[in-house]
Amino acid sequence: MTRTFLRATAWLAGILAMLAALGWGYYLSLDLDSIPKANQHATTAGLPYLKQAVNEKRGRILAIVSSAERGGPLSKKAGYELTELSRAYYAFKVNGYEVDIASPLGGRPPASIDTDDLQDLDYAFLNDAEAQAKASQSLPLARVDTARYDAVYVVGGKGAMFDLPGNRDVARIVLDVAQRGVVGAVCHGPAALLDVAMADGKPFVAGKRMTGFTNDEELFLDANARARFPFLLQDRALDRGARFVSAPNYLDNTVVDGRLVTGQNSWSTWSTVEAMIKALGHAPVAREPGPDENSVRMLAAYQRGGLAAARAEQASVPQFDKMLVLMHALVAAMEWRLADAFQLQRLANR
Repeated sequence: MTRTFLRATAWLAGILAMLAALGWGYYLSLDLDSIPKANQHATTAGLPYLKQAVNEKRGRILAIVSSAERGGPLSKKAGYELTELSRAYYAFKVNGYEVDIASPLGGRPPASIDTDDLQDLDYAFLNDAEAQAKASQSLPLARVDTARYDAVYVVGGKGAMFDLPGNRDVARIVLDVAQRGVVGAVCHGPAALLDVAMADGKPFVAGKRMTGFTNDEELFLDANARARFPFLLQDRALDRGARFVSAPNYLDNTVVDGRLVTGQNSWSTWSTVEAMIKALGHAPVAREPGPDENSVRMLAAYQRGGLAAARAEQASVPQFDKMLVLMHALVAAMEWRLADAFQLQRLANR
């Protein structure tokens, strides 16, 4: 029995060693160390996109962010999503709009920052004295003079689920701006619109096409989301009579209904903001899409036409975010879509 046990142990050790070697070989084949890193010292002076700013002063836009640092019965971290503010901030400025930042409490609202998601432009925002002064000295919503603004843009982040819905000043600002300007929101930001009611009591979003962070996206990230948040955004939107439009998880999806513009998730930030600029009557200044946007385009092509379509899209972009594609491969594996997981890791490892 001892010899049999030793032989079985040796066989198992050999199998494990072979699997470890194969796994290490696969990891090396991905060449993750070659992925360019964002420049933490980036400044506005070094970004070509910002040098294309139009000379015309076209107006002013109010960006609303959450003041909720924590929320829910578990008091988990909340705040606003930095990338959803920083990218919108510069897109509006390049297209001729000044941007003010407001929050329910005013002052310095809490930002949610995932350094893995930051690009040069996001670091430039953190290194921009003027932008940081506005972000750290946000206007209290109660003091906002809506007559100054051509549009309002609600930034997402988990905090938006806690202190923006039902806020009287949010309702006041949205209803006034909507009469003559554009209302936009991205990711969890559309939650701020769901308790806004018209003068006749009808929900502001009733009958309107819109989107926001979906139930599937929320529950995939946190199976306890229904207990963590006061509501799920998609559920509440449907309850308010909205025509909710969802796309595959974590892909770009922006929905325009007249002068209401909403984006499904963080990867919809650029398209949401540029759709708002179009709704304001201007063609957005051209720019080079970032690696994350290129990856999302590849992933959307995969959803439409499989690996061949994704490869064709891949061939048209100068660079893409390999880690983002691998993340989608991992999501597919966790959902037991093993064929998709295999094909997506092939897409990442071009």
